[in-house]
Amino acid sequence: MTTIDCVNGAAAGFTSSFKRRALLAALLAATLGSWTPGARAADGPGKPLVTVFAAASLSDAFKAIGAAFEAAHPGVTVQFNFAGSSTLVQQIREGAPADVFASADEANMQKAADAGDLGGPARIFATNRLVIAVPAGNPNHVASLADLTKGGLSLALAAPQVPAGKYAAEAFAKAGLAVPAASQEVDVRAVLNKVALHEADAGIVYVTDIRAAGGKVDAIAIPDPHNVTARYPIAVLKAAASPRDAGSFVDYVVSPAGQAQLTQFGFMAP
Repeated sequence: MTTIDCVNGAAAGFTSSFKRRALLAALLAATLGSWTPGARAADGPGKPLVTVFAAASLSDAFKAIGAAFEAAHPGVTVQFNFAGSSTLVQQIREGAPADVFASADEANMQKAADAGDLGGPARIFATNRLVIAVPAGNPNHVASLADLTKGGLSLALAAPQVPAGKYAAEAFAKAGLAVPAASQEVDVRAVLNKVALHEADAGIVYVTDIRAAGGKVDAIAIPDPHNVTARYPIAVLKAAASPRDAGSFVDYVVSPAGQAQLTQFGFMAP
């Protein structure tokens, strides 16, 4: 299991570049509220640390990949920040310490590229599909996208700028339906949580998210003609503190070993 060690408050006299980096991460956690380490911070100056900003839907798969990567690269630590891809791009623009960016769509990766934040070309490493999420047992008997447009149902969707929200709007359009009134969540896992907690009657998430709900959510398939394929790109960032280690992580994700782990979590090949 990848170890987790949250960065604590700043101590006076921090002078090394590593410690300044750890302090900035902690301050960003307090101000942005979305810093979610998936691994411990490096043990000290000179200890390689790869900080990966990744789409929320990658949380479970990337934690497993991070653990395997650390095992294959002794001495290198991987730390994760999971959030909506649009939020991650904004954080990168604001100077958050990041080495690798993995997005749930190509549009947000392109924003990072246009801003000059990429240190190399992005690579597509996985694809995903949408499903309707309902509370276990499907108490409202939801069977289709059309059912979500009927009155009396509370619907949770990711916000339009978030890939899952954008893809949901595309799915409704393909089905010839207007996007119904819904909450606008910060990322796809927030949609999943609302459904799992019975705070929403339904939501649209990725196929891979259903597993994370631990049986609290059922999946209703969206037919292929109305569904959307999400393409996930990954890239080393220009500001990476250790471009070589960051590149090694990207190489691992696209390697047969990384692809096998992604498949185990329900992702499809690029």
